[in-house]
Amino acid sequence: MQKLGDYKLPQFFNYPPYFTLQPVRDTREKQIQLWKDLILDYCRTQKIFVIALEEDFPLFSNPAIERSLSHEAREAFLSILVSDGRAEWLDKRHRKCLILWHRIQEWANIILNFVKEYGLEDSVMTVEEIRSGIESRGTELHGIDRTILMRALKLLEQKGKLAIFKGTTADDEGVKFSI
Repeated sequence: MQKLGDYKLPQFFNYPPYFTLQPVRDTREKQIQLWKDLILDYCRTQKIFVIALEEDFPLFSNPAIERSLSHEAREAFLSILVSDGRAEWLDKRHRKCLILWHRIQEWANIILNFVKEYGLEDSVMTVEEIRSGIESRGTELHGIDRTILMRALKLLEQKGKLAIFKGTTADDEGVKFSI
C-alpha cells in the first residue's frame, strides 16, 4: 500500500482512470464518493483546513503512476464537497476551499466537550488559547482554523453557551463559557 508521509492511501489511488473525470454516470458517482472520502479523511488526519486549487496539493497527483487531477476534476470534487456542506469556497473565483471535515455544529459540540472535560465551564479563555494553548494540545481543537473556530463559537454564543469578547486585536478576543 502506498503512503503519503504517514498517511496510507487507498487502493484506487494507484488506478490511473481515477485521476480522470469519468464520463459514465455510475462510474463517476463512485469516483466522486471515493475522492470525497479521501479528501475529508486526509485533511482530518493531516489537520488541513484550506485547499488552494492553484497550488500543489499532495492528493491531487500520484508520481508513481504519473497521473494528476486536472483543474476541472479538482474543482468538481471540491464543488461536490461544497454542495454536501463539507466545504465552502473562500472566494468567488473558486480558488480556495475551506474543508469542513467536521461540520460547524460538530465543531461546536467538540468545543462543548472540551470545556466540560477540562472543567472550564465558567472560565474565560482567549480564542488563541483554544486554538493553540496548553489545554487544547492533543485535542482536535489544537491548530483549528480560526475561521472555523469563530463560526463554531458564534453558533454557541447564539445558543447562550458562551459570550465572545472583542479585544483590541484578533489575538485578544476572549470567550466566557457559561455551560
